[in-house]
Amino acid sequence: MGTISRRAALLGMAAAAGAGRLSAAPLGVGDMAPDFALPGSNGKTETLSSYRGKSTVVAAFYPKAFTGG
Repeated sequence: MGTISRRAALLGMAAAAGAGRLSAAPLGVGDMAPDFALPGSNGKTETLSSYRGKSTVVAAFYPKAFTGG
């Protein structure tokens, strides 16, 4: 899986995993996202903080991804 598609999949899973949780304060435009860790498709744990200062990260949420609906 390519770097960009792996990153997109990781962030999509993070958004889905965090959808049921409420944060203490909503994030505004330009705010730094809280760190999270998820297992990658290569078996290693990926963290958002590992990308800070290295590249642009875009978080996307697909509520019906991988569902029959």
